[in-house]
Amino acid sequence: MKVLVIGAGGREHALAYKINLSPLVSEIHVIPGNDAMTHIAQTHPEIGESAHEEIIEFAEQQGIDWVIIGPEQPLIDGLADKLEAKGINTFGPNEAAAQIEGSKRFAKHLMAKYDIPTAQYYESHSKQEALDYLSQCDYPIVLKKDGLAAGKGVIIATNREEAIAAIEKLHDSENEVVVFEEYLEGEEFSLMTLVNGDYAVPFDCIAQDHKRAYDNDQGPNTGGMGAYCPVPHIDNSVIKETNQQIAQPIAQSLKSEGYHFFGLLYIGAMLTNEGPKVIEFNARFGDPEAQVLLKRMESDLMQHIIDLKNKQPIQFKWRDSSIVGVMLASKGYPGSYEKGKKVSDFETNNGTYFVSGLKREDGHFVTSGGRVVLALGEGKDIATAKREAYKAVNAIENEALFYREDIGNKAIH
Repeated sequence: MKVLVIGAGGREHALAYKINLSPLVSEIHVIPGNDAMTHIAQTHPEIGESAHEEIIEFAEQQGIDWVIIGPEQPLIDGLADKLEAKGINTFGPNEAAAQIEGSKRFAKHLMAKYDIPTAQYYESHSKQEALDYLSQCDYPIVLKKDGLAAGKGVIIATNREEAIAAIEKLHDSENEVVVFEEYLEGEEFSLMTLVNGDYAVPFDCIAQDHKRAYDNDQGPNTGGMGAYCPVPHIDNSVIKETNQQIAQPIAQSLKSEGYHFFGLLYIGAMLTNEGPKVIEFNARFGDPEAQVLLKRMESDLMQHIIDLKNKQPIQFKWRDSSIVGVMLASKGYPGSYEKGKKVSDFETNNGTYFVSGLKREDGHFVTSGGRVVLALGEGKDIATAKREAYKAVNAIENEALFYREDIGNKAIH
Protein backbone atom coordinates (compact mmCIF):
# COMPACT_ATOMS: atom_id res chain seq x y z
CA MET A 1 0.00 0.00 0.00
CA LYS A 2 1.27 3.48 -0.91
CA VAL A 3 0.53 6.31 1.51
CA LEU A 4 0.88 10.07 1.03
CA VAL A 5 1.08 12.36 4.07
CA ILE A 6 0.39 16.07 3.61
CA GLY A 7 2.34 18.49 5.80
CA ALA A 8 5.83 19.46 6.92
CA GLY A 9 5.85 19.62 10.73
CA GLY A 10 6.45 17.45 13.77
CA ARG A 11 2.94 15.99 13.62
CA GLU A 12 3.57 14.81 10.06
CA HIS A 13 7.01 13.51 11.01
CA ALA A 14 5.31 11.42 13.72
CA LEU A 15 2.60 10.25 11.31
CA ALA A 16 5.20 9.15 8.75
CA TYR A 17 7.22 7.44 11.52
CA LYS A 18 4.16 5.56 12.79
CA ILE A 19 2.82 4.59 9.36
CA ASN A 20 6.28 3.36 8.38
CA LEU A 21 5.94 0.71 11.13
CA SER A 22 2.79 -0.75 9.52
CA PRO A 23 3.25 -4.04 7.63
CA LEU A 24 0.41 -2.88 5.36
CA VAL A 25 2.49 0.01 3.98
CA SER A 26 5.15 -0.45 1.30
CA GLU A 27 5.85 3.17 0.37
CA ILE A 28 5.45 6.54 2.11
CA HIS A 29 5.55 9.97 0.47
CA VAL A 30 5.26 13.32 2.27
CA ILE A 31 4.29 16.62 0.60
CA PRO A 32 6.21 18.78 1.19
CA GLY A 33 7.82 17.00 4.16
CA ASN A 34 10.99 18.14 5.86
CA ASP A 35 14.64 17.13 5.78
CA ALA A 36 14.38 15.05 8.97
CA MET A 37 11.90 12.63 7.38
CA THR A 38 14.00 11.41 4.47
CA HIS A 39 15.06 8.11 6.09
CA ILE A 40 11.43 6.95 6.46
CA ALA A 41 9.69 8.63 3.52
CA GLN A 42 10.19 10.22 0.13
CA THR A 43 9.72 13.96 0.60
CA HIS A 44 8.61 16.36 -2.12
CA PRO A 45 9.60 19.91 -1.16
CA GLU A 46 8.90 21.07 -4.71
CA ILE A 47 5.14 20.70 -4.06
CA GLY A 48 3.46 22.95 -1.48
CA GLU A 49 0.66 21.71 0.76
CA SER A 50 -1.59 24.40 -0.76
CA ALA A 51 -0.91 23.20 -4.35
CA HIS A 52 -4.02 21.05 -4.51
CA GLU A 53 -3.95 20.27 -8.22
CA GLU A 54 -0.30 19.22 -8.07
CA ILE A 55 -1.04 17.00 -5.07
CA ILE A 56 -3.92 15.31 -6.91
CA GLU A 57 -1.78 14.83 -10.03
CA PHE A 58 1.02 13.34 -7.93
CA ALA A 59 -1.36 10.97 -6.11
CA GLU A 60 -2.83 9.74 -9.40
CA GLN A 61 0.54 9.30 -11.11
CA GLN A 62 2.07 7.45 -8.16
CA GLY A 63 -0.96 5.22 -7.55
CA ILE A 64 -1.38 6.44 -3.98
CA ASP A 65 -3.82 4.27 -1.99
CA TRP A 66 -4.35 6.62 0.96
CA VAL A 67 -3.75 10.31 1.59
CA ILE A 68 -3.47 11.44 5.21
CA ILE A 69 -3.82 15.20 5.68
CA GLY A 70 -1.90 16.49 8.70
CA PRO A 71 -2.42 20.29 9.00
CA GLU A 72 -5.65 22.22 9.28
CA GLN A 73 -5.26 24.67 6.39
CA PRO A 74 -5.54 22.12 3.54
CA LEU A 75 -8.64 20.69 5.25
CA ILE A 76 -10.25 24.11 5.59
CA ASP A 77 -9.37 24.78 1.93
CA GLY A 78 -11.14 21.62 0.73
CA LEU A 79 -8.24 19.34 -0.27
CA ALA A 80 -10.10 16.27 1.02
CA ASP A 81 -13.12 17.11 -1.20
CA LYS A 82 -10.91 17.29 -4.30
CA LEU A 83 -9.08 14.05 -3.55
CA GLU A 84 -12.29 12.16 -2.79
CA ALA A 85 -13.82 13.46 -6.04
CA LYS A 86 -10.99 11.66 -7.84
CA GLY A 87 -11.68 8.44 -5.95
CA ILE A 88 -8.59 8.71 -3.73
CA ASN A 89 -9.03 7.46 -0.16
CA THR A 90 -8.46 10.43 2.15
CA PHE A 91 -8.11 10.56 5.93
CA GLY A 92 -9.26 14.05 6.85
CA PRO A 93 -12.67 15.76 6.82
CA ASN A 94 -14.09 17.67 3.89
CA GLU A 95 -14.28 21.46 3.80
CA ALA A 96 -17.77 21.68 5.28
CA ALA A 97 -17.04 19.38 8.23
CA ALA A 98 -13.64 21.02 8.88
CA GLN A 99 -15.52 24.17 9.95
CA ILE A 100 -15.60 22.53 13.39
CA GLU A 101 -12.03 23.87 13.63
CA GLY A 102 -12.10 26.61 11.02
CA SER A 103 -14.79 28.65 12.77
CA LYS A 104 -15.09 29.03 16.54
CA ARG A 105 -18.55 30.48 15.94
CA PHE A 106 -19.64 27.39 13.97
CA ALA A 107 -18.46 25.07 16.74
CA LYS A 108 -20.13 27.14 19.46
CA HIS A 109 -23.47 27.26 17.60
CA LEU A 110 -23.37 23.48 17.13
CA MET A 111 -22.61 22.83 20.80
CA ALA A 112 -25.33 25.21 21.93
CA LYS A 113 -27.92 23.59 19.67
CA TYR A 114 -27.10 20.04 20.79
CA ASP A 115 -26.40 20.83 24.45
CA ILE A 116 -22.77 19.75 24.41
CA PRO A 117 -20.95 21.02 27.54
CA THR A 118 -18.73 24.03 26.86
CA ALA A 119 -18.00 27.51 28.20
CA GLN A 120 -20.71 30.17 27.94
CA TYR A 121 -19.92 32.59 25.14
CA TYR A 122 -20.68 35.83 23.34
CA GLU A 123 -19.72 36.72 19.79
CA SER A 124 -18.98 40.22 18.54
CA HIS A 125 -19.02 41.25 14.88
CA SER A 126 -17.04 44.49 15.01
CA LYS A 127 -14.29 46.07 17.06
CA GLN A 128 -16.74 48.53 18.61
CA GLU A 129 -19.17 45.78 19.58
CA ALA A 130 -16.27 43.88 21.20
CA LEU A 131 -15.21 46.96 23.17
CA ASP A 132 -18.80 47.63 24.24
CA TYR A 133 -19.10 44.07 25.59
CA LEU A 134 -16.25 44.64 28.06
CA SER A 135 -18.50 46.72 30.32
CA GLN A 136 -20.59 43.65 31.18
CA CYS A 137 -18.14 40.71 31.16
CA ASP A 138 -16.40 39.02 34.10
CA TYR A 139 -12.65 38.55 34.33
CA PRO A 140 -10.65 36.61 33.49
CA ILE A 141 -12.23 36.33 30.03
CA VAL A 142 -11.06 34.30 27.02
CA LEU A 143 -11.01 35.97 23.59
CA LYS A 144 -10.76 33.87 20.44
CA LYS A 145 -10.39 34.80 16.80
CA ASP A 146 -13.19 33.14 14.84
CA GLY A 147 -10.94 31.68 12.13
CA LEU A 148 -7.61 29.87 12.09
CA ALA A 149 -4.67 31.52 13.85
CA ALA A 150 -1.98 28.78 14.04
CA GLY A 151 -2.64 28.14 17.72
CA LYS A 152 -2.09 31.79 18.62
CA GLY A 153 -5.61 33.21 18.25
CA VAL A 154 -6.56 32.69 21.90
CA ILE A 155 -5.90 35.36 24.55
CA ILE A 156 -6.80 35.17 28.24
CA ALA A 157 -7.40 38.66 29.61
CA THR A 158 -7.31 39.08 33.38
CA ASN A 159 -8.60 42.68 33.36
CA ARG A 160 -10.17 45.32 31.13
CA GLU A 161 -6.83 46.75 29.94
CA GLU A 162 -5.63 43.34 28.79
CA ALA A 163 -8.98 42.71 27.09
CA ILE A 164 -8.72 45.99 25.15
CA ALA A 165 -5.20 45.05 24.04
CA ALA A 166 -6.49 41.61 22.98
CA ILE A 167 -9.28 43.14 20.92
CA GLU A 168 -6.74 45.35 19.12
CA LYS A 169 -4.54 42.32 18.42
CA LEU A 170 -7.34 40.04 17.20
CA HIS A 171 -8.95 42.55 14.86
CA ASP A 172 -7.23 42.35 11.47
CA SER A 173 -10.26 44.19 10.14
CA GLU A 174 -12.99 46.36 11.67
CA ASN A 175 -15.64 43.65 11.22
CA GLU A 176 -13.65 40.71 12.58
CA VAL A 177 -15.73 38.14 14.48
CA VAL A 178 -14.35 37.56 17.98
CA VAL A 179 -15.76 34.96 20.37
CA PHE A 180 -15.67 35.75 24.10
CA GLU A 181 -15.81 32.74 26.42
CA GLU A 182 -16.11 32.35 30.16
CA TYR A 183 -12.81 31.30 31.71
CA LEU A 184 -12.94 27.65 32.75
CA GLU A 185 -11.04 26.47 35.82
CA GLY A 186 -9.69 22.93 35.97
CA GLU A 187 -7.35 20.42 34.39
CA GLU A 188 -6.91 20.59 30.62
CA PHE A 189 -6.59 17.43 28.50
CA SER A 190 -6.82 16.28 24.89
CA LEU A 191 -8.91 13.37 23.60
CA MET A 192 -8.32 12.21 20.03
CA THR A 193 -11.33 10.55 18.39
CA LEU A 194 -11.55 8.63 15.11
CA VAL A 195 -14.79 9.66 13.40
CA ASN A 196 -16.67 8.36 10.37
CA GLY A 197 -20.08 10.02 10.31
CA ASP A 198 -21.91 8.87 13.44
CA TYR A 199 -19.28 6.18 14.15
CA ALA A 200 -16.88 7.64 16.72
CA VAL A 201 -14.06 5.76 18.46
CA PRO A 202 -12.06 7.80 20.99
CA PHE A 203 -8.50 6.84 21.89
CA ASP A 204 -8.51 5.18 25.31
CA CYS A 205 -5.38 7.14 26.18
CA ILE A 206 -5.40 10.92 26.63
CA ALA A 207 -2.57 13.45 26.46
CA GLN A 208 -1.95 16.77 28.16
CA ASP A 209 -0.51 19.71 26.24
CA HIS A 210 1.33 22.76 27.62
CA LYS A 211 0.14 25.81 25.67
CA ARG A 212 1.90 28.66 27.46
CA ALA A 213 5.43 29.61 26.41
CA TYR A 214 7.09 29.55 29.83
CA ASP A 215 7.27 27.49 33.02
CA ASN A 216 4.30 27.39 35.40
CA ASP A 217 1.94 28.23 32.51
CA GLN A 218 3.25 31.77 32.15
CA GLY A 219 3.61 33.84 28.99
CA PRO A 220 1.63 33.88 25.74
CA ASN A 221 -0.25 30.96 24.22
CA THR A 222 1.70 28.97 21.64
CA GLY A 223 1.04 26.05 19.34
CA GLY A 224 2.22 23.80 22.19
CA MET A 225 5.48 23.61 24.18
CA GLY A 226 5.29 19.96 25.17
CA ALA A 227 2.97 17.09 25.97
CA TYR A 228 2.83 13.78 27.77
CA CYS A 229 0.72 10.63 27.94
CA PRO A 230 -0.96 8.92 29.64
CA VAL A 231 -2.36 11.40 32.18
CA PRO A 232 -2.37 9.33 35.39
CA HIS A 233 -4.31 11.84 37.52
CA ILE A 234 -7.25 11.89 35.06
CA ASP A 235 -8.77 8.43 35.23
CA ASN A 236 -10.71 6.32 32.74
CA SER A 237 -14.07 7.46 34.07
CA VAL A 238 -13.29 10.93 32.68
CA ILE A 239 -12.46 9.47 29.27
CA LYS A 240 -15.75 7.56 29.40
CA GLU A 241 -17.71 10.68 30.39
CA THR A 242 -16.00 12.77 27.68
CA ASN A 243 -16.94 10.11 25.14
CA GLN A 244 -20.58 10.00 26.29
CA GLN A 245 -21.10 13.75 26.79
CA ILE A 246 -18.93 15.14 23.96
CA ALA A 247 -17.41 12.71 21.42
CA GLN A 248 -20.54 10.73 20.54
CA PRO A 249 -22.92 13.74 20.62
CA ILE A 250 -20.67 15.92 18.41
CA ALA A 251 -20.37 13.15 15.82
CA GLN A 252 -24.15 12.68 15.86
CA SER A 253 -24.78 16.43 15.66
CA LEU A 254 -22.46 16.88 12.67
CA LYS A 255 -24.28 14.07 10.87
CA SER A 256 -27.69 15.47 11.83
CA GLU A 257 -26.70 18.84 10.35
CA GLY A 258 -25.60 17.19 7.09
CA TYR A 259 -21.83 17.34 7.62
CA HIS A 260 -19.92 14.14 6.94
CA PHE A 261 -16.77 14.02 9.05
CA PHE A 262 -14.19 11.34 8.24
CA GLY A 263 -10.89 11.67 10.03
CA LEU A 264 -9.51 12.61 13.43
CA LEU A 265 -11.50 14.91 15.70
CA TYR A 266 -9.40 16.45 18.45
CA ILE A 267 -11.33 17.39 21.58
CA GLY A 268 -9.53 19.95 23.72
CA ALA A 269 -11.34 19.73 27.05
CA MET A 270 -11.24 21.13 30.56
CA LEU A 271 -12.09 18.90 33.51
CA THR A 272 -14.17 21.31 35.61
CA ASN A 273 -16.11 20.77 38.84
CA GLU A 274 -19.15 20.19 36.61
CA GLY A 275 -17.36 17.58 34.48
CA PRO A 276 -15.49 17.84 31.16
CA LYS A 277 -16.27 20.84 28.95
CA VAL A 278 -15.07 21.59 25.43
CA ILE A 279 -12.42 24.29 25.01
CA GLU A 280 -11.91 23.70 21.29
CA PHE A 281 -12.20 21.19 18.49
CA ASN A 282 -9.56 20.50 15.87
CA ALA A 283 -10.27 18.63 12.65
CA ARG A 284 -6.92 16.81 12.80
CA PHE A 285 -4.31 15.45 15.20
CA GLY A 286 -3.11 17.92 17.82
CA ASP A 287 0.53 18.93 17.76
CA PRO A 288 2.49 18.00 19.92
CA GLU A 289 -0.05 15.58 21.43
CA ALA A 290 0.03 13.43 18.27
CA GLN A 291 3.76 12.88 18.67
CA VAL A 292 3.54 11.45 22.20
CA LEU A 293 0.38 9.43 21.51
CA LEU A 294 1.68 7.88 18.29
CA LYS A 295 4.99 7.10 19.99
CA ARG A 296 3.08 5.22 22.74
CA MET A 297 0.61 3.52 20.37
CA GLU A 298 1.57 -0.10 19.75
CA SER A 299 -1.32 -1.02 17.43
CA ASP A 300 -1.30 -0.30 13.70
CA LEU A 301 -2.57 3.23 12.88
CA MET A 302 -3.02 2.38 9.20
CA GLN A 303 -5.19 -0.62 10.11
CA HIS A 304 -7.24 1.62 12.40
CA ILE A 305 -7.85 4.07 9.53
CA ILE A 306 -8.98 1.26 7.23
CA ASP A 307 -11.25 -0.16 9.96
CA LEU A 308 -12.69 3.31 10.51
CA LYS A 309 -13.50 3.60 6.81
CA ASN A 310 -15.34 0.27 6.98
CA LYS A 311 -16.89 1.00 10.39
CA GLN A 312 -15.22 -2.09 11.83
CA PRO A 313 -14.36 -2.49 15.53
CA ILE A 314 -11.17 -0.69 16.57
CA GLN A 315 -9.07 -1.92 19.48
CA PHE A 316 -6.14 0.29 20.44
CA LYS A 317 -3.03 -1.19 22.00
CA TRP A 318 -0.57 0.93 23.99
CA ARG A 319 2.96 0.40 25.26
CA ASP A 320 3.15 -0.20 28.99
CA SER A 321 5.12 3.00 29.48
CA SER A 322 4.79 6.78 29.63
CA ILE A 323 5.95 9.29 27.02
CA VAL A 324 7.02 12.91 27.61
CA GLY A 325 7.80 15.33 24.76
CA VAL A 326 9.56 18.68 25.26
CA MET A 327 9.41 21.30 22.51
CA LEU A 328 12.51 23.33 21.71
CA ALA A 329 11.51 26.63 20.09
CA SER A 330 13.33 29.58 18.58
CA LYS A 331 13.94 32.36 21.12
CA GLY A 332 11.25 34.99 20.61
CA TYR A 333 8.51 32.50 19.64
CA PRO A 334 5.52 32.92 19.47
CA GLY A 335 6.58 36.44 18.50
CA SER A 336 9.35 37.25 16.02
CA TYR A 337 12.47 35.08 15.95
CA GLU A 338 15.58 34.53 13.86
CA LYS A 339 16.00 31.63 11.45
CA GLY A 340 19.11 29.91 10.10
CA LYS A 341 20.63 29.02 13.49
CA LYS A 342 22.70 25.81 13.44
CA VAL A 343 21.35 22.88 15.48
CA SER A 344 23.48 19.78 16.02
CA ASP A 345 24.14 16.60 18.05
CA PHE A 346 20.91 14.72 17.59
CA GLU A 347 19.63 11.86 15.42
CA THR A 348 16.35 11.95 13.55
CA ASN A 349 16.08 8.26 12.69
CA ASN A 350 15.21 6.62 16.03
CA GLY A 351 11.91 8.24 17.07
CA THR A 352 13.54 10.32 19.82
CA TYR A 353 13.10 13.60 17.94
CA PHE A 354 10.22 14.79 15.77
CA VAL A 355 11.13 17.85 13.74
CA SER A 356 8.90 20.88 13.16
CA GLY A 357 11.22 23.66 12.01
CA LEU A 358 14.61 22.51 10.72
CA LYS A 359 16.16 22.24 7.27
CA ARG A 360 19.51 21.00 6.00
CA GLU A 361 22.08 23.51 4.80
CA ASP A 362 25.67 22.54 3.95
CA GLY A 363 25.31 19.16 5.63
CA HIS A 364 23.82 20.31 8.94
CA PHE A 365 20.47 21.39 10.32
CA VAL A 366 19.50 25.04 10.76
CA THR A 367 16.32 26.48 12.26
CA SER A 368 13.49 27.35 9.87
CA GLY A 369 10.52 27.87 12.19
CA GLY A 370 9.22 28.91 15.60
CA ARG A 371 8.74 25.49 17.11
CA VAL A 372 11.83 23.55 16.05
CA VAL A 373 12.05 20.01 17.45
CA LEU A 374 10.23 17.86 20.01
CA ALA A 375 12.53 15.73 22.18
CA LEU A 376 10.89 12.59 23.55
CA GLY A 377 11.55 10.37 26.53
CA GLU A 378 10.02 7.04 27.50
CA GLY A 379 9.90 5.41 30.93
CA LYS A 380 7.90 3.31 33.36
CA ASP A 381 6.17 6.45 34.68
CA ILE A 382 5.97 10.16 33.86
CA ALA A 383 8.89 11.06 36.16
CA THR A 384 11.19 8.57 34.42
CA ALA A 385 9.99 9.58 30.95
CA LYS A 386 10.55 13.23 31.86
CA ARG A 387 14.17 12.54 32.85
CA GLU A 388 14.76 10.76 29.55
CA ALA A 389 13.12 13.57 27.58
CA TYR A 390 15.34 16.22 29.17
CA LYS A 391 18.42 14.06 28.48
CA ALA A 392 17.39 14.25 24.81
CA VAL A 393 16.88 18.02 25.16
CA ASN A 394 20.30 18.53 26.71
CA ALA A 395 22.00 16.53 23.97
CA ILE A 396 21.07 19.24 21.45
CA GLU A 397 23.65 21.94 20.86
CA ASN A 398 22.09 25.32 20.18
CA GLU A 399 21.91 28.61 22.07
CA ALA A 400 19.13 30.08 19.92
CA LEU A 401 16.47 27.73 21.33
CA PHE A 402 14.44 27.77 24.54
CA TYR A 403 12.18 25.25 26.24
CA ARG A 404 10.04 24.76 29.31
CA GLU A 405 11.53 22.78 32.19
CA ASP A 406 8.25 21.68 33.77
CA ILE A 407 6.66 19.47 31.10
CA GLY A 408 4.77 16.65 32.84
CA ASN A 409 5.07 18.09 36.35
CA LYS A 410 1.32 18.01 36.94
CA ALA A 411 1.47 14.21 36.70
CA ILE A 412 4.36 13.84 39.16
CA HIS A 413 3.60 13.79 42.86
